[in-house]
Amino acid sequence: MQIAIFSNFINHHQIPVCNELFRLLNGGLRFVATVPLPGEQAALGYKDASQAFPYVINACESEAAYREALRAGRESDVVIIGSAPEIFITERLRERRLTFRYYERFFKQGAWRLLNPRVLRSNLLQHTRYRSNTKLHMLCAGAYTAADAALIGAYPGRCWKWGYFTEVKNHKPEILFAGKGHDAVKLLWAGRFIDWKHPEKAVGVMERLMRDGCNCTLDFIGRGDLEDQLKSMVKEKGLNRQVNFIGAIPPEQVRKQMEGADIFLFTSDKREGWGAVLNESMNSGCAVVASDVIGSVPFLVRNGENGFVYRNNSFSDLYSKVEFLVKDRVLRDKIAQCAMQTMETLWNPAIAAQRLIVLSQYLLSNSDASILFTDGPCSIAE
Repeated sequence: MQIAIFSNFINHHQIPVCNELFRLLNGGLRFVATVPLPGEQAALGYKDASQAFPYVINACESEAAYREALRAGRESDVVIIGSAPEIFITERLRERRLTFRYYERFFKQGAWRLLNPRVLRSNLLQHTRYRSNTKLHMLCAGAYTAADAALIGAYPGRCWKWGYFTEVKNHKPEILFAGKGHDAVKLLWAGRFIDWKHPEKAVGVMERLMRDGCNCTLDFIGRGDLEDQLKSMVKEKGLNRQVNFIGAIPPEQVRKQMEGADIFLFTSDKREGWGAVLNESMNSGCAVVASDVIGSVPFLVRNGENGFVYRNNSFSDLYSKVEFLVKDRVLRDKIAQCAMQTMETLWNPAIAAQRLIVLSQYLLSNSDASILFTDGPCSIAE
């Protein structure tokens, strides 16, 4: 089997599953990067991996590379396309050859945008007009993608759970947890300091914890437009001793910080289509408290078992769940270990790659693929 993946650029969230596919397919994978690594991602510590792997085609590099990318789109048995031009799949859509679109959510700013004629027309042209093409499917990089597709009548019965599959480390719990359990419970927040990621909620949580006599610290990892405002807020609330700004660091150092943290706060709103920090923090043995509208949360988190989910518009719900974990180390460690198990046994690159190949084989042979998996990657996305 030959599989081609088309995206804007390759990053560390995609590499692990690509490596697994390349291995399982005996080299039968091509990843087409259509643009260079943007400066914003480079500033956040992303490494340019476009030359590091034999399966990567940099379509923007030369005319020859562009022609090779077009050929991959025409000739591969299976194509997965995310943020990339439609030209790469035009021919195979016309010929009804197996193709997966790869999306987070269509309407991150709300379904009301369908009232905008331009938005409606764009979605109808790209998605709904292919409703009858049974060889065109959707890999849902988020729990809300299937619902958005249903709003416009797209991909009926052809939406599958997918996501981002970060590197999964097989930690020895006794070693990992020996590095946790500090005198002060260590909270961690990581991401860009922008409005829809709501880092200010983490500051609000720390303010309440201090007021309630809890012994905690909070580390922030990242940069962004709200950084100065956030630091001013910390100073005004008298939290300088408890809150530490680490700055932007490379992904491998982020993982080290997660491995030393007790609780990870994930406070984004619905504009967070997936949120790979959830994968990483769960694998790193953090007890996660995450907003219910983040795309990855309903797929990965079972509330009260391997993490806590709070109602996005309820600060009191967020705070009560954080406080609960801060005050109960036994529960904190139990939830963190369940989170690690989820990543090691189900939501990981190896399982995702194996299942994608099996799903593709079933669909290529016109078999009923809905019977394959009851949960996790490549199961039906409701």
